[in-house]
Amino acid sequence: MKKTFHYAALAAGATLLPNTYGAGIALYELATADVGLAAAGYAARAQDASTLFSNPAGMSRLDGAQFESGAQLLVGSIEFSKDPNLTGPLLRGDNDGGNSLGVLPGASAFFVQPISDTVSVGLGTFSYFGLMSKYDDGWVGRYYAQESALIGMSFMPSVSVKVNDWLSVGAGLNAMLGYLDSDIAIRTGAPGDGRLSIKDTTWGFGANVGILVEPREGTRLGLTYLSPVDLDFADTPGFSNLGPLSGRPIFAAPPELDLGVTVPQSVMFSVFQQVNDCWAVLANVGWQNWERFGMVDVGVDSADPTNFTTDLEYKDTWHAALGAQYQPSEPWILSAGVAYDSSAVDDANRTLTLPMGESWRFGVGAQWRLSSKIQLGAAYEFVWNGDLTVTQESTYRGTVAGVFEDAWLSFLTVNLSWRF
Repeated sequence: MKKTFHYAALAAGATLLPNTYGAGIALYELATADVGLAAAGYAARAQDASTLFSNPAGMSRLDGAQFESGAQLLVGSIEFSKDPNLTGPLLRGDNDGGNSLGVLPGASAFFVQPISDTVSVGLGTFSYFGLMSKYDDGWVGRYYAQESALIGMSFMPSVSVKVNDWLSVGAGLNAMLGYLDSDIAIRTGAPGDGRLSIKDTTWGFGANVGILVEPREGTRLGLTYLSPVDLDFADTPGFSNLGPLSGRPIFAAPPELDLGVTVPQSVMFSVFQQVNDCWAVLANVGWQNWERFGMVDVGVDSADPTNFTTDLEYKDTWHAALGAQYQPSEPWILSAGVAYDSSAVDDANRTLTLPMGESWRFGVGAQWRLSSKIQLGAAYEFVWNGDLTVTQESTYRGTVAGVFEDAWLSFLTVNLSWRF
């Protein structure tokens, strides 16, 4: 009886990650001016306090103490349309789930303080990892995904050293508070569906390091490395509305379920080139280690432990971006950019739980210097994911097939930068 619970909980636990879109849930959008550039020049721009995260080496080239804060809204359309010819008889009459993505607010804050002519320190708080999803009750894929949230909130103390006139280095500690809250429906012998829930918070730690080279005025080359962060979630699953599961009773006192998630490591190389007094061009190439994120460690903590690693068959992704800044007059800087991220999963391996695909980003923004100390900014970015086809088969959960049609996201950002 105990093992019956073990294998049921392990199979369900592997599906408790939330829905993710685009190249993944590691976001470039932190309510900063980078949104208006589609992240182009990410590791080389170093124009405000948000460089603490995008490249900590850039802090030592800022002029005096700076504070930056921003607010952001994420909206989108992530709607599933089932294929009635392929979806199994058990689920064919159920609804498509509606738009699983609502309006999600976000915010960030960065402070940088020079402590000498060559050394600056700073502290940032932001979230670059996570998304949330919620489907309508009774939707066709409820035995794979229902309602979920996976969020990583980072607190990053950092230091930067200006080695000489053309070289700066920097590093930060990535202290991430992870939050997991997920529910899935369970097919039982009782009327209606049962529900399995898991909820936990945990800390994970990593590093953020960067190099910034300025061989001549107006030319900057930046390279950053963001290390992986392990979030070891664990909780005793909560069950409701349970009858017999596949004709067998559920173990009355479930043991603790472990669910290990690895936030991907990444590398970004960026270029900033001032062309003349009005124009600058910016570019990126980058890599993210999604293969390790796809290796989900699942286990049960009990006197008779069962552990395994679920391989979701993810692959690493590549990123490229190109953007420009234009200064029509002294108080204004206008920006635009486009970026591409490859898919972390092939079409054949895409799941309802993680319907990831390639993404295109298109950003526009404006910065307005209100005074010598205060600068205001606003930006908009549109992310296009297109059609994401899914087919999943399970004896217990049924067969579900269809497509997330015309999936897209939008980010609207406002920010303020204060120079002391």
